[in-house]
Amino acid sequence: MKATLCRTAGAGLAVTALVIAAAGCSGSSSGGSGTIQLWHFFSDREAGVIKSVVADFSKDTGIKVSIRSGQDDEKVQHAIAAGKQVDVAISYSTDIIGKFCTSGAFRDLGPDIKKDGVDLSAFPQQVRSYTEYKGKRCAMPVLADTYGLYYNKTLFQAAGITAPPKTLDEFDADVKKTTQRNPDGSIKVAGFVPLSTFFESTPQHFGPLWGAKWFDSSGRSNLAADPGWKAMAQWQNDLIKFYGDGDLKTGYDRLKKFTAGLGQEFDAGNPFHKGQVAMMIDGEFRTAFIADQAKDLQYGTAPFPVPADHADRYGAGFVTGNIAGIGKGSKNPDKAWKLLKYLTTDTGALVKLSQGLKNVPTTQAALAQSGLAADPNFKTFIDVYNNPNTQSSPSSPNGGLYQVTFQNWLDGYQSGKESDLDGGLKKTDKAIDDAIKLGGG
Repeated sequence: MKATLCRTAGAGLAVTALVIAAAGCSGSSSGGSGTIQLWHFFSDREAGVIKSVVADFSKDTGIKVSIRSGQDDEKVQHAIAAGKQVDVAISYSTDIIGKFCTSGAFRDLGPDIKKDGVDLSAFPQQVRSYTEYKGKRCAMPVLADTYGLYYNKTLFQAAGITAPPKTLDEFDADVKKTTQRNPDGSIKVAGFVPLSTFFESTPQHFGPLWGAKWFDSSGRSNLAADPGWKAMAQWQNDLIKFYGDGDLKTGYDRLKKFTAGLGQEFDAGNPFHKGQVAMMIDGEFRTAFIADQAKDLQYGTAPFPVPADHADRYGAGFVTGNIAGIGKGSKNPDKAWKLLKYLTTDTGALVKLSQGLKNVPTTQAALAQSGLAADPNFKTFIDVYNNPNTQSSPSSPNGGLYQVTFQNWLDGYQSGKESDLDGGLKKTDKAIDDAIKLGGG
């Protein structure tokens, strides 16, 4: 799992996970009683960070919290649907916000926000946008993930590269310089893996390079109408062809064989850690994994390169984050709100979480006090986070299904099974629109 309270997509479209917290306190005048539970997916070092912050909350408020781990979105949704007590839920996925708001699984937080005078302007606009759906705020942001370029300095030096690329033309040249082949043409070291199903090389992370929009102003899928998506697909396929000596299918097959023999994204065998991949797109959380699992790795970070005709977008990228809400079946809504507000607005809590989990704090006050900008490799992601052109994926009533639909089609296009780019984008638009219509959006 990512070292983050805000895990976004991970490899491809990662399965979302939630932290569920229920709160009850002895001697409190608030409604409800008993110890509340915090369910989360964290383990080992990350679980210790969560435990420490929750302990601070309990010490300050007297509200007791029992912690459980290994709970994902599916389990949480089943629990809420079954009428079980879910007081507070924190997910690393912004994709579920539309589903949770429209279904009522998360309570409307408007009354609590108004009652306590919470200033939402403390959060950047793109963060506010991914924690509400159609004007209904049923969640709050905690920490954020932003994405950029990681590059291996040792492999760069060996290839005679002196600085990270800023344009995709420069990037493509560096991919070719750092790629190493075996005698049979198979891949020994990949300069970059452009497959849409590989780790974080997903369309939602690359679309912002072109400023591509998922939906038009009427809410209809915009893949065929926005030239950015077509340009993105062509760029990735051109890199795949490079690995196949000009042939798409050969390149795809070589990349699939190469990636099948690599380690997993979130363990010590990650191929970037091992020097098997020279460059990759990833979130700020990777810095914590490298510090823990690959201490001797010489690497750098930078904003991901942009198309030459979109040079003004250099420095921007993709942002996502964890969302926190109160389950509709909460028996302790007042206490749940106290915990939720603490985790999402308390500067001390956010600083401690961000320092321990190595994620970007979502408020400027916490960002200023976190000290994370002192690490130049982490500062890259703070700068991306603050860039006004940085984008997030829009909310949808059926969650991230529209992203999965496009990614599945794109994988077929990259493999050569789908050859009609324009027709395929239109077909995918229709599939997305039909799915949203069936979902009540």
